[in-house]
Amino acid sequence: MSDKELAKDLGLVSALAVGIGTMIGAGIFVLPGIAAQQAGPAVVLSFIIGGMIAMINAFSVSELGTAMPKAGGAYYYINRALGPLFGSISGMGDWIGLAFASAFYAIGFGGYLADLLDGTVVTLPLLGELALLPTVVIGPLVLSDIQIGAVIAGIAFVGVNYIGAKETGGIQTAIVTILLGLLTIFAIVGFFSFDWSTVAVDGGYTPEGTGAILPGAALVFVSYLGYAKIATIGEELKNPGRNLPIAIIGSVGIVMVIYTILVGLLMGLIPHEEFFLETVENAPMTYAAEIVFDYQLPVAGFEIPLLSAGVTSITIAALLATASSANASILASARINFAMGRDKIVTPALNEIHPRFATPYRSIAVTGFMILAFIVALGETVEILSSAASILHLVVYALINASLIVFRETNPPEYDPDFEVPFYPYLPIAGFVLSLALIYFMDTLATAIAGAFVVFAVAWYFWYARTETELEGILGSYILDRSSEMPDVAVTAASAVRPSGGDEHTVVVPVSNPRTESNLLSLASAVAKANDGVVKAVHIVEVPDQTPLEEGSEHIRRIDEESQQLMNQVRESTETLDVPVDVTTVASHRGFEELFDVARREQANTVVMGWGPGRPWSAGRAERPLDELTHDLPCDFLVFDDQGLETDRVLVPTAGGPDSDLSAEVARDMREQLGSEITLLHVVDDESEREAGERFLTEWAADRDLADAEIRIGTGDVETAIADAAADHSLLVIGATERGLLSRLLRGSLAYDIVREVDCSVILAERPTSRSLRERLFGR
Repeated sequence: MSDKELAKDLGLVSALAVGIGTMIGAGIFVLPGIAAQQAGPAVVLSFIIGGMIAMINAFSVSELGTAMPKAGGAYYYINRALGPLFGSISGMGDWIGLAFASAFYAIGFGGYLADLLDGTVVTLPLLGELALLPTVVIGPLVLSDIQIGAVIAGIAFVGVNYIGAKETGGIQTAIVTILLGLLTIFAIVGFFSFDWSTVAVDGGYTPEGTGAILPGAALVFVSYLGYAKIATIGEELKNPGRNLPIAIIGSVGIVMVIYTILVGLLMGLIPHEEFFLETVENAPMTYAAEIVFDYQLPVAGFEIPLLSAGVTSITIAALLATASSANASILASARINFAMGRDKIVTPALNEIHPRFATPYRSIAVTGFMILAFIVALGETVEILSSAASILHLVVYALINASLIVFRETNPPEYDPDFEVPFYPYLPIAGFVLSLALIYFMDTLATAIAGAFVVFAVAWYFWYARTETELEGILGSYILDRSSEMPDVAVTAASAVRPSGGDEHTVVVPVSNPRTESNLLSLASAVAKANDGVVKAVHIVEVPDQTPLEEGSEHIRRIDEESQQLMNQVRESTETLDVPVDVTTVASHRGFEELFDVARREQANTVVMGWGPGRPWSAGRAERPLDELTHDLPCDFLVFDDQGLETDRVLVPTAGGPDSDLSAEVARDMREQLGSEITLLHVVDDESEREAGERFLTEWAADRDLADAEIRIGTGDVETAIADAAADHSLLVIGATERGLLSRLLRGSLAYDIVREVDCSVILAERPTSRSLRERLFGR
C-alpha cells in the first residue's frame, strides 16, 4: 500500500531506546580496545569528537525527519533533494554500510562468545573432546574461534529476519534498560578501582602522539550510527514534531556521555600496553570486569566472590548489545532495499515477499551473504569493517546536510518541518564538511574498499537505474527550470545525470468506483495514445480512520483482490486504443487528498479524474481550498464531468489564459485519436470587437496546430455565450478559472456555473503554475 497510517503508539522513551540500543553495541564493547592501541588514553577525546560530529548531523536528520516523517529515512531525503544519482550513492552506501556494520557487530558478538566459552569442551561419541568454537580451515582461509562465533551469530541474525521474527519497542526498551543498569553498576564499582597513574603513559596521555586523536575519532565513528534509525519510525511516534528531535539529539548526547565515562574508566583500569594483548583487544569490557569485580563482598559474616558473576554479567551485556545492533542493522537494510526498489534504483524483484514468512527474503538473503563474506574475508581486521561502515555512512550524512540546504533554499510545498536546525546554514555546512573531512583520517584500505562501492553505485546508476527510475531530484529540476540564469557547468551536469526512465508519458486515472467510471479510462487512453504513453489506473479505496493501513492485513488484501477483479473487468470492456493500462489499488484514510500523492508518486504527466460533487467553493480548480493555498499541482489535471463520453463535436472556449493551452492539447489529442471535430470559441464584449476577436482566435489556433478548427466568436455575457455554443456540441473543454480562492468563495466560479448550465459533458483543464499567496487568495 502506498500510504500507511501507522498507530502513533511510540513515546519518547521508546524512541530513545531505539537510538541508544542501536548505538550501545560493539562501539563500547569492542572498539575501545582497538582504538586505544591507535590513540592511547586520549581515545576518550576521539569518542567525544566523533560524538560532536554525529550531534551536528543529528540536527539535520531531526529537521528532515519532522518535515517528512513518512519518508523512511536518509535515502528518501537525498533522493528527493539531490536526485537518483545521489540517491543511488546514499541507498547503496546505507545498505553496504549496514552490512559492514552488521559484520562488525557479529565479530564483537563472536569475541565475547569465544571469551565466554573459553576452555569449554564437549565430549561427542566417536569424536572425543572438541572445543565449542574451534579454529576452522576453509581452503586458503583460516577462521579463528571469534570468526566462527561471528558466522554463527550472523546466520542466526539473518535467519531471525528471514522468518520474520520482530523486535518490538517494548523488548528494545527492556534490553536498553538492562544494558544501562549493568553498565551503571560497572561504572560505579569500577570508579573505586580507577587509577590516574594507569591513565598516564610515561607522564603523558598521548603515547601515540596527538595526531592519532582524529584517526581514532574516524575509527570509532561507527559507534554513533544508530540515531538516524529513529527518523524511519517518525510516523509511529506520538507528537513527532517534539519527540523526534529530542529522541535523535538526546540519544546521541546520552550515548556520548556513556562512552566518555566508560572509555575513560577503561583507560584508568587497563594499562596502555595491555590493550595490545589479543584478549583485551577482542573483549576489553570483560578484561576490565575481571579487575573491577576481583574482590569478596562481605554479607552477614560471609565473603561472597563477585568475580564470576560480574564478568559473566558484563559478557552477557556485550552479547545482548552486539546482537541488538546487528539485528537492527539487518532490519534497516531491508527497508532501504524496499525504498530503492520502489523508486526503481534496484530491481523490485529483490523485494519479493516470501509466501510463508511475508518477509523480503531475497533482500535479506543478499544482505546476509555480504555480511558472512565480510566476516570471513575481513574478520581478522575488525578496524577495516568498522572504518568501511563509518566511511559509507559519513558520505550519506554529508549528503543529508546537502539535502537539507536544497530543501531550505528551494522550499518545495511538501517541506514543512516542525523542528528547524539552529544557526542555518552554518550548522549543515559544518556537518557536510566535517563528515567528509573525517574520511581523510580513515584507514587507507577501508577507504579504498568503501570508495569502490561508491564508484559501483555511480556506475550502477548510469548502467541500470537511470533508464528505469522516473524520479527527478528537486536540485536538478531547479537548475534546469532556470537554465538561463545558471552557470553552464551546472546545467550541463544536471542534464547529464537526469533520469531518462520518466520520458514515457504517464496518465494516472484515480477511480473510486470501477463499475461506473470506465469513461475516465477511455479519455485517459486517448491522451496517452497521442503522447505514446501509458495509463495507470489507481483504485483508491477509502477506509475508516479506525482501520490501520497495515500491509498484509487480511481486510486490505481482500479489498485489493476485489478491486483488481473489478478494474480488470472494466479494462476489458473499455476502449483503450491498445494503450498499456496498469491497474493498482491504494487504501487510504484520505480519499481526495490521496490523488495528489498518487500523481507525485507515479510521476504523472496528466491526471484524469472525475468531477467531485459537493465542492462548490473549489469548483473551477482541481484543488481543495487548503491544498490551493499551500501546494502547486504536481502535473496537468483534467477534471471530467461525465454525462457520456461523446467526442464527435468538441467545443474549446479560450481567452488566451495558460490553462487554455492545455485545453488545446486535449482537443488536438481527440482530433488525432478519435476523429473529433473541433470548434474554438472566443467571447468579446460587443460587435465592435468581433474583428479583433477573430484575428486573435485565428492566430491562437495556428500557434497550437488547430488551424483547421471552426472559429466562432460570441458576444456579451461569457457564461451565456459558452452555454449557447455548447448546445450543439457533445463535449466542452474549458480551462480552469484564474480567480483566487476568496474571490470564488464570495462570487462563485465561471467554470462551476457553466458545468451546471450545459447539458453535455465537460472537461476542466488545469496546468500547474507557480502563484504567490496573494494570487492564490485574490487571483491574477
